[in-house]
Amino acid sequence: MFAFNKKYLLFTCLLLLVEVLIAMYVHDKIIRPYIGDVLVVILIYCFIKAFVKGGTIPVALGVLLFSYLIETMQYFKLVNLLELQKSRLANVVIGNSFSWVDIVAYTVGIAIIILVERLRKA
Repeated sequence: MFAFNKKYLLFTCLLLLVEVLIAMYVHDKIIRPYIGDVLVVILIYCFIKAFVKGGTIPVALGVLLFSYLIETMQYFKLVNLLELQKSRLANVVIGNSFSWVDIVAYTVGIAIIILVERLRKA
C-alpha cells in the first residue's frame, strides 16, 4: 500500500509552488478563485500518490470527498463555531466561505486527474 513515487512528489512540489505563487501574486477574478481550486485537488491527489500505491479512482474520489468535506465545513462556518476566526491558519486551511463554484472546481480538477491518468496509461 505504501510506496514512494518521486514523479508524483515532483508534481506535488511544482503544484505547491504554483499555488503559492497564485496566492501571493495573482489577484484576479479567474485564476486565483477558479484555477487555484482546480489545482488544489490535483495537488492533494499527487501528494497522496507520492506515498500511497492506490488506484486512480479510489484516490481521486477520496480527495474529492475530502474537498467536499472542507467545503461543507465552510458552509457550517466551522471556523466560527470553533472560535478560530482570528486564526489565519484556520481560515486558510478550513476556509470561511462556502461556494457551489468551488464544488464545481474540485469536481473539474478530479475529472482532469482521471482523464490524464487514463491517457497516461493508454
